[in-house]
Amino acid sequence: MTRFVRAYGARPLHLLALLASFGLTGYVALRVVQAPHWLAIAAWFVGAAVAHDLVLYPLYALADQLAQRFARSFAPLPVPWLNYVRIPALLSGLLLLLWFPLITGLAEPGYRAASGLSTAPFLGRWLLVAGVAFAISAVSYALRLRQVCRALRVPDAGPAPARRSGGPRSPR
Repeated sequence: MTRFVRAYGARPLHLLALLASFGLTGYVALRVVQAPHWLAIAAWFVGAAVAHDLVLYPLYALADQLAQRFARSFAPLPVPWLNYVRIPALLSGLLLLLWFPLITGLAEPGYRAASGLSTAPFLGRWLLVAGVAFAISAVSYALRLRQVCRALRVPDAGPAPARRSGGPRSPR
């Protein structure tokens, strides 16, 4: 095992996961190429990569820098709170990005024609999911803060109780 780790650089499970991901990627690539509009799918994929790298990444990197500056402006807390905001914000932003036309109602005509339903519930549901994600994160932060504060508390260093001599206590 150590010889494999030395030669490969990681455990065999890593290699297995990597091979499985390559297999899945190959399968998806074959399915996309066999699709009737594979060129449009490829264009959307390239467009999404370019839009992410040139537009979205700088925006959320800037937002993260501002959040870090804001976090440093407070007195230091025993538990940093920034990750407890980042994770639900990331989840909410990703859901908004994926479902933007339905959440904003821009896809109303096409969605109604395809399903017979309205896009009206999507905004409320997205807000509910985002609120629940932030609430779970707030509860997690409160529990972690409570745990750390309890661990940091030093018990009263008064005189130690006197020990009775006579050996260990006998069970009753």
